[in-house]
Amino acid sequence: MLLPVILYYLVFHYGPMYGALIAFKDFSPRLGILGSEWAGFEHFRTFFTGAYFWRTIKNTIMISFYELVFGFPAPIILALLLNEVKNTLFKRAVQTITYMPHFISLVVICGIIKDFTSSEGVINDFIAWIGGERVTFLLEPGMFRSVYVSSGIWQNIGWGTIIYLAALTGIDNEQYEAARMDGAGRWKQLLHVTVPGILPTIIILLILEIGRMMNVGFEKIILLYNPTTYITADVVSSYVYRVGLQDFNFSFSSAVGLFNSFVNFTLLIAANWISRKWNETSLW
Repeated sequence: MLLPVILYYLVFHYGPMYGALIAFKDFSPRLGILGSEWAGFEHFRTFFTGAYFWRTIKNTIMISFYELVFGFPAPIILALLLNEVKNTLFKRAVQTITYMPHFISLVVICGIIKDFTSSEGVINDFIAWIGGERVTFLLEPGMFRSVYVSSGIWQNIGWGTIIYLAALTGIDNEQYEAARMDGAGRWKQLLHVTVPGILPTIIILLILEIGRMMNVGFEKIILLYNPTTYITADVVSSYVYRVGLQDFNFSFSSAVGLFNSFVNFTLLIAANWISRKWNETSLW
């Protein structure tokens, strides 16, 4: 049963690492990876001194930070709320409704977002109804991050609750009985039994989330952004996409991607070390 998983990672994750060599070469498809001329760290220097370095790094960190602050707790809160619901039919209905956006195509999701946030969309209809002015959100640089993060929460909050609901089922009911005997109400049971019971799961997922902070996916970005919002929307992955696939500068884009992976690796190691030092819960 484990063999297909091992093969998947060997073929699609470890095997392609050989191609990272082009980050240190002036890659030519005609000459191949080994035949291309060696460039050393030239592409890295070009990126670090380029006009888009600080912009893409800042945008990537800001979007990841907002997702960490607002997006990460959202499924935890929903799972805790669902855990308190006693009506099974209502609970399953909420779970089904919140799961659904995760299974919708990203292209469709972005189309819905564009329709809802347009000047004639339902959100602007509500704003106009309460006396506000209509605005096309995706044409406003200052609003792009809010739209991106909030739509991501809506899309993934239900799916993210699955692992927390599974963790909640592992809490021993005797702990709740003991808490009730000590006079703890629902709120104190939540604080002193439920949250500590799922805390190891929260910490592990938080470490993984920190290790992905520089991995803001380019797919949703390029489907939503436009030249007017590049200043706040252009992230490392979308920059790599434009330079690598649109400008055919494969070596430069590989150097940027390799730098991005190195930062993620460093963040993962640091987050795991801090977690292991302070609460003895870690990935390794």
